[in-house]
Amino acid sequence: MEYSVIIPAAGQGKRMGAGKNKQFIELLGKPVIIHTLYVFEADPWCKEIILVANEKEIELFRDLIKKYELKKVTKIVPGGSERQHSVHNGLQAITNENIVLIHDGARPFVKQPHIHQLTEQASLTGAAILAVPVKDTVKRVIESSVQETMERSSLWAVQTPQAFRMSVIKKAHEHAERQGFIGTDDASLVERFHNVSVVEGDYLNIKLTTKEDLLFANAILNREAGERE
Repeated sequence: MEYSVIIPAAGQGKRMGAGKNKQFIELLGKPVIIHTLYVFEADPWCKEIILVANEKEIELFRDLIKKYELKKVTKIVPGGSERQHSVHNGLQAITNENIVLIHDGARPFVKQPHIHQLTEQASLTGAAILAVPVKDTVKRVIESSVQETMERSSLWAVQTPQAFRMSVIKKAHEHAERQGFIGTDDASLVERFHNVSVVEGDYLNIKLTTKEDLLFANAILNREAGERE
């Protein structure tokens, strides 16, 4: 089975407070984005990687791709004003018309078996996402006041990649553009007209958003390095 992957990496990462794009923060001597790209570079099912970057940083990404000898990054395209627009730009660059994955550049710990399960599920149903059951009690709060306690058994924390048949995700973006709809993730565009399947992922597939996440990221990498010794 084959897929293409779009990796949005154009965000400012303001919550990280690093003073630069968090994709360039180093973990064990390599930028975050390189750790992420390596996952797909090593996957035989991955046929092309489309990287979406801030126009001012495209040359920086090109230099990194050359330095780390990444062969599957076929195009780097400029991002848009919203993540959704960045993904749309990436879709225009895809050459494979079958399955496309969309994955956060700042989520470097996704595992190949989950990618394959997700790809197979999207091939069957048209749309699939990685997610994990919520472990904490979740309350809906408005203006610092609890409104209700949510039923935890039905709540899942959504991750990436998210996988779609090209025809499904293209239709979703066309609908969203016509209606002026901005979704919180790629699946939220698809959910409006197509069922989205859930594949259970891994709690280690974290997104690096704040400085505290870097502590967890280094711990994961150190553990993995220890397991290889």
